Amino acid sequence: MRDARGAGVPDAEVAVQGANGAAMWARTDAAGRVWLHPNAFDPFGSPVYEVAVRKDGRQGTTFLRRGQKSAVELVLDARPAAQRARLDLVFLVDATGSMGDEIGKLKTALHSIANEVARLPSHPDTCFGLVAYRDRGDAFLVRRHDLTNDLGAFQSVLNALQANGGGDYPEAMNEALHETVHDLSWRGSGATRMVVLLADAPPHLDYGGPQYDDDMMAALGKGIKVFSVGASGLDKQGEYVQRQIAQYTGGRFVFLTYRDAADPASGPGRETVHDVSNYSVQTLDRLIVRLVADELAKLPPAG
Repeated sequence: MRDARGAGVPDAEVAVQGANGAAMWARTDAAGRVWLHPNAFDPFGSPVYEVAVRKDGRQGTTFLRRGQKSAVELVLDARPAAQRARLDLVFLVDATGSMGDEIGKLKTALHSIANEVARLPSHPDTCFGLVAYRDRGDAFLVRRHDLTNDLGAFQSVLNALQANGGGDYPEAMNEALHETVHDLSWRGSGATRMVVLLADAPPHLDYGGPQYDDDMMAALGKGIKVFSVGASGLDKQGEYVQRQIAQYTGGRFVFLTYRDAADPASGPGRETVHDVSNYSVQTLDRLIVRLVADELAKLPPAG
């Protein structure tokens, strides 16, 4: 989606509907783009989809053929962007016993992350949130702390988080993702909404209740991008789930590296358990800042 000047239109509402009634909803990202995955919402395979876009009272409609490889571009006479970027940044963290090293890194790096983000060219108005999860039978299943712009208070919340429990390998990621998408006070039109998912295990797919595939679709509808960070010990199923969530919401899958890939307490290094051959290495704080910087850089010029 672009405006009359050719700039992307961020956070526009997008409704996609097939001739058979199958429908999905999304919001454009900072660059005015949205990725559509028909198989996720339309198992019957409508041959064509109506794509309706709305922003600030302006609206437009176009059509997308199933299997079409080229992007569909729509010009929307939207209003100029706000003078200052707004960023909602939520950490969705597996807080079971094996995640102690990663949680410790996040605690230590928070102020560095906040300072670096504040110095980005867009100088965003940033709110931080936290959703931590463990598993059934632990001291808590999901514990959430709503978005706040009080960095000191958020640091205290993060400092109080301890890695404990878990037991079996899968954890309550489904329940935590559901609360992240539906129960936090995400800001309204024009905000950039990012989730950093930090985990080393897949969700429990055998539990009833929320399922990650439903909530990744809900996240896309709310304009929430998930950036999945795979920690040491993440198996193939966990990597698949994290990649799927990131891809569907328009985020990215990245991973941490260690001196010894099998031991997260071994300290920083270049080893990884993931099947990749070409990757760069950064510290956790630099990685998060880079993800934020890349996203905010897509915003159109203000004014």
